[in-house]
Amino acid sequence: MPAVAMFYGIIVYLHSERGSKHHRPHLHARCGDGKVAVDFDGEVLAGSFPVKKLALLRAWIVLHREELEADWLLASSGQAVFRIEPLR
Repeated sequence: MPAVAMFYGIIVYLHSERGSKHHRPHLHARCGDGKVAVDFDGEVLAGSFPVKKLALLRAWIVLHREELEADWLLASSGQAVFRIEPLR
């Protein structure tokens, strides 16, 4: 699962999961011991994450939603996804 962005200790992954339990566009993120799946509206679907890091992740999602949606379409059709600018 390739990383699409890294910022402030957060690594963001995006891939399509055929038959996924989430059934909607989402991303995965890791930070230290935290792992989380979040949809593009910022709703946590699974896992847990430090509160401040989750706030940063949600802000990044708002800023890059169109790019995330485009990458989701690529991943859903089995194509490679593009890197997305990190939060600065």
